[in-house]
Amino acid sequence: MSEVNEIDWKDCPDVESVPGRCGGAWVVKDSRILVEGILDNYDEGMSPEEIAEDVYDGLGADRARRIIAYARGRVRQPVTHI
Repeated sequence: MSEVNEIDWKDCPDVESVPGRCGGAWVVKDSRILVEGILDNYDEGMSPEEIAEDVYDGLGADRARRIIAYARGRVRQPVTHI
């Protein structure tokens, strides 16, 4: 799910892209926590709680869940033909 660049994040209230901060990458609002890092950890099997407590202190599990849910709702799923 970590196709961060394929997602239009502008309507997600929990993230921002600021020129000059982390190269303009999408980050958690008012932080330097990369959205891509959150999604990569989730893809590797970590729960939102683990990401918030073990990886990004201060993120908060609720915010991690919202960011993951936003991404999941916008990633194009592979098309399979029967």
